Amino acid sequence: MVSSQTKSSGAAYLKAVADRKGLAEAWPVGQDTPDEMALKAQVDRQGVSAAVVSAFQRLVYAFAVEQGRDLPWRRASDPWQVLVSEVMLQQTQVERVIPKYTAFMERFLGPVALAAAPIPELLAAWQGLGYNRRALNLQRAAQQVVTQWDGRLPDAPAQLQQLPGIGPYTAGAIAAFAFNRPTVFLETNIRAVLLHLFCGDQHAVPDKELLSLAEQVLDHDRPRDWYNALMDYGSDLKRRFPNPSRRSRHHSVQSRFEGSDRQVRGALLRLLLDSDGLTVAAIRQALEVESDRLQRIIEGLVREGFLQRQGRRYLIPSA
Repeated sequence: MVSSQTKSSGAAYLKAVADRKGLAEAWPVGQDTPDEMALKAQVDRQGVSAAVVSAFQRLVYAFAVEQGRDLPWRRASDPWQVLVSEVMLQQTQVERVIPKYTAFMERFLGPVALAAAPIPELLAAWQGLGYNRRALNLQRAAQQVVTQWDGRLPDAPAQLQQLPGIGPYTAGAIAAFAFNRPTVFLETNIRAVLLHLFCGDQHAVPDKELLSLAEQVLDHDRPRDWYNALMDYGSDLKRRFPNPSRRSRHHSVQSRFEGSDRQVRGALLRLLLDSDGLTVAAIRQALEVESDRLQRIIEGLVREGFLQRQGRRYLIPSA
């Protein structure tokens, strides 16, 4: 199978086959393909019938053959690698995750290595992904996997949800991608596909309804392949149309980063990674943040385990 690179937002990933820009024009943005129009008409006539499910699966798999992404975690043989990728992909775009995931897995080969890593080393490897709380949760998950399951990830979603930072979606995704279990879950690309093709002009569609749809269209024989294909299809759909996920009752817009507490937290941790500890006055001078706000942020980081106080200085604990 031929592979080529395609650029997106300054990053690159591999497609299943070479781009065909020289052979055919890109489909117009904002317009359904003939197969999509035919499927929508069939849904209007029949609802989610067996014939509709079959046609939908053919549509999604055909797209995957032509435009499916060859992402590094899809080649992973260790379920732990799948868990790491899913945690990184929470609230972070694929293009940003790819290089960080590759470097992270080279640095921390498995849960044993991550469980024992000093926190400064962990946070340094996580820089650029944002939401640093995920890094600490991932390390705590590694420690639990080592102590509770002898370093081997369980395949049951209920057990996976016992891990810090792993909710129903992530647990279902890990079970499907790492163990090929036919679990039912939602994420933004899956929502986009179901809303666009099955929900007509409906708005504020609840997840309960979308989960029922996801279960009806699931390929129980090939859940891993199915979800990979479905997510790629949804990603392309959002490129061609205003994000259909906005029609979900549970859609939320990510808060502004510039000037936010998240930005200050990240800058503070980067500052302390390059020091042996700093006083509040020194941190305030370096970051130019008002005193009350900085104190509140520091206290939050201490509670979460990112910082500890030694005398008048704050530093990132070594363990």
